[in-house]
Amino acid sequence: MVLHTFGRDLKWNPHIHCLISEGGYSDDGVWRHVTHFNYTYLRNAFRTALLNEMENKLGQSFKNIKANCYSEHKHGFYVYAKPNKCNPKTVIKYIGRYLGRPVIATSRIDKYDGEFVTFHYNRHEDEKYIVETLPAIDFIKRLIRHIPEKHFKMIRYAGIYARHREIDKHLYHAISKEKQHIFCSFNQWRTAILSSFGYDPLQCPDCKHKMVFLELYYNHKRVPLEELYEKAMSKSRGKRSSA
Repeated sequence: MVLHTFGRDLKWNPHIHCLISEGGYSDDGVWRHVTHFNYTYLRNAFRTALLNEMENKLGQSFKNIKANCYSEHKHGFYVYAKPNKCNPKTVIKYIGRYLGRPVIATSRIDKYDGEFVTFHYNRHEDEKYIVETLPAIDFIKRLIRHIPEKHFKMIRYAGIYARHREIDKHLYHAISKEKQHIFCSFNQWRTAILSSFGYDPLQCPDCKHKMVFLELYYNHKRVPLEELYEKAMSKSRGKRSSA
C-alpha cells in the first residue's frame, strides 16, 4: 500500500494505491484462489475501516463527522480497481511508478515567467486536458503541503506481504513435509545443472522466463525426486559394475 496525498491538480487528495494478491492462505494453511472481488463490499468495508480508525485516533469529536460521512457516502468510499496485472514486469512497472513518484513531473510544467507557473494535467474524472496558471508562491504552496513529516512511512505492507507476523509460522502447512524435501532437493539439482552444464533447467529457452517447479511426473505418474534419483543411481551402478 502506497499513500499519496496529491491529485493531478496538486491539490490535497489523500488516497492509497494497493497491490492485492488474487487469493490468500486460510487458517488451515491452504491457498484459496480468488477470481472475483465484490467492489460494493470493498467500498463499504474501506469506509467502515477508515472511519473507525479515525474515530479511535481523534476521539469523540470525530463522531459527528463520521455520521455525516455515512450519510453522504451511502455507497461507500470510492474504490477504483485496476485490471489483473499478474505479469511480474507489469506489476513492477505499475507499482514502481508510485513508490518514488514526485508531486509533479517537470514535463507537466509548461511555463514560468518569474511570477506565474503554468502546468497541465488530464482531469481524472473525464481525462479532459486542463491548463492551469498560478502565482509562483501558490504553486510552491501546493507542492510543499505534500512533503511528509520526517520518518513518516508512505509505504505499508499487510497480509501475506507483511513481516514479522505470528501467523507466518503456520504457513508451512501450505506445503506438505514431503513436498518441502522435494523442493529443497530440486533446488540443489537446479544449481548442479547450472554449474555443471551452464544452463538453467527452469528457464524457458524461448521466452527466457523462469518456470516454477510444482510437481514431478515420470511415465505419467507423480514420483518423489528421491525415488527417481535412486532409480538413476542404481542404473548407473549397474553399468559401472558390468564394465
